[in-house]
Amino acid sequence: MSDFALNPPFRMRPVTSGPKHHFFGYYDKSPWDSTGRYMLGMEVGFVDRPPTPEDEVVIGLIDLNEGARWNPIAKTKAWCWQQGCMLQWMPSAPEEIIYNDREGGRFVSRVLDVRTGRSRILPLPIYALSPDGSYALTLNFSRVARTRPGYGYVGVPDPHEGEPAPEGDGIWWMDMRTGEHKLIISLAEVASLGHDPTMDDTEHWFNHIQVNTDGTRFLFLHRWKRPDGGWWTRMFTARPDGSELYCVADHGMVSHFDWRDQSHILAWATQRDVGDRFFLFEDLTGRREVVGEGVLTQDGHCSYSPDRRWILTDTDPDHDSMRHLLLFRPEDGKLLEVGKFFSPPELRGEIRCDLHPRWSRDGREVCIDSAHEGHRQMYVVEVGEAVFTA
Repeated sequence: MSDFALNPPFRMRPVTSGPKHHFFGYYDKSPWDSTGRYMLGMEVGFVDRPPTPEDEVVIGLIDLNEGARWNPIAKTKAWCWQQGCMLQWMPSAPEEIIYNDREGGRFVSRVLDVRTGRSRILPLPIYALSPDGSYALTLNFSRVARTRPGYGYVGVPDPHEGEPAPEGDGIWWMDMRTGEHKLIISLAEVASLGHDPTMDDTEHWFNHIQVNTDGTRFLFLHRWKRPDGGWWTRMFTARPDGSELYCVADHGMVSHFDWRDQSHILAWATQRDVGDRFFLFEDLTGRREVVGEGVLTQDGHCSYSPDRRWILTDTDPDHDSMRHLLLFRPEDGKLLEVGKFFSPPELRGEIRCDLHPRWSRDGREVCIDSAHEGHRQMYVVEVGEAVFTA
């Protein structure tokens, strides 16, 4: 069996190469800068184990105009396999990037001008930025590292370890100019809402924050441990100051999601009357509809194209250890299978290499992380011919 299969008219090229491994991280950020010339990535010398507190990743700039030349620009010890170091371009400053770091026994975020090399440190790590880059939202990465390995950072103790739902832990808001920050939603507050017996005597945490398209609301997942080692999940939204807290989905399972606009959320979730599906939830109303019934039948890392006409998603490995990359058009139900990529079975659990597909800013290309050639690298797939003419 081939290590990958790409369907016409799609074309693919690697933008990183060995012997070291490269990846970008999660699916909800774009590695491309505003000009389309540069991409961001991370480089590491191993791929077969979780990071330790002493393991660094190298942050690099990929120059697409010079044969995808790799230019190392920084290092950090605040990273994980699934989401990296939250590396991304600053929306308000096209030559600046931001990433999480560890300094002085705490996690911070660092803003770096890739042209001048000047940097500044903010007092908290970031999880999600507002669309204009004026504020960030964040959480306790040490707690996530314990409760959901592969999504948090090691190296800093969790000050609230042993507390099921602490008052002093939760979601923080931070001003990106001044570093001013405050706790806006606590774990204790959310755990007390719609409380049921499964929430007793167990550890709660927050995960997966994303701001909507105009910066007026954000969503996050509230999770708590089950006795079998799994977890329950609810999805909430709120205003940036933590007010107007609203439970969008509360039936035990919510996974990957993306805001379509300022008030609609695409998410793979469980609804008691339907089961597991992709749903389009309307914030603050309780309304929802199934998306891709009978077509999008698996959970995946879903995101809308820049023009909001297409949904990009992927799958877990099938029986042949192949991950599938898919495009779906909600307006008429058209499904395009871009290709499939071998996923080495030894890379499983928190060290797995999900495709984590993300759009270029013009919607003509898609970047994936993949280990189908035996090492973890970044690839760019050209999709413009299909999505703009299909």
